[in-house]
Amino acid sequence: MGNRLSKIVTRTGDAGTTGLGDGSRVTKDSLRIETMGQVDELNSMIGLLLTEEMPDDIRQAMLRVQHDLFDLGGELCMPGMNVIGEAHIGRLEDLVEQFNADLSPLKEFILPGGTRAAAVAHLARTVCRRAERCIVRLADTEPVSDFARKYLNRLSDLMFILGRALNKVSGRQDVLWVQARNRDSD
Repeated sequence: MGNRLSKIVTRTGDAGTTGLGDGSRVTKDSLRIETMGQVDELNSMIGLLLTEEMPDDIRQAMLRVQHDLFDLGGELCMPGMNVIGEAHIGRLEDLVEQFNADLSPLKEFILPGGTRAAAVAHLARTVCRRAERCIVRLADTEPVSDFARKYLNRLSDLMFILGRALNKVSGRQDVLWVQARNRDSD
């Protein structure tokens, strides 16, 4: 890290712009900054998930993801830089397979919930999908690595699986969706 953040209040953003890692300045409402913010929010959501009780293998996987997301934010801050690659995506795919192996096959749609940890994992999944949509929009107008988009796509799959896995390790069942025609009427 070239410049340590020793001074937080700089006033350089008071006019509504912010600096990218390459030294250029963009408006704070630019799509690149929005995308970086979505990735940051996702990282924060995973930080919230990590405050919950969970098996160590899930905790270690989520800590690694947090570091990856910070790297992804850096990649987005430096247009043209690529940090996230095929190995990152392969690691997520391996984790999906690992944590899905002990889960029963899904025959119904499920609702986010069960335990608090599972609900937070599902919330992280929805934030991940929003960040992915932002990256897709950004890629329509500016260069963005395909691996960045793929990473978020795989991560949302992992968060879904982890929601189910966290319910299972807590002895809770998935919350099954019941179609309107099958629910009691009010």
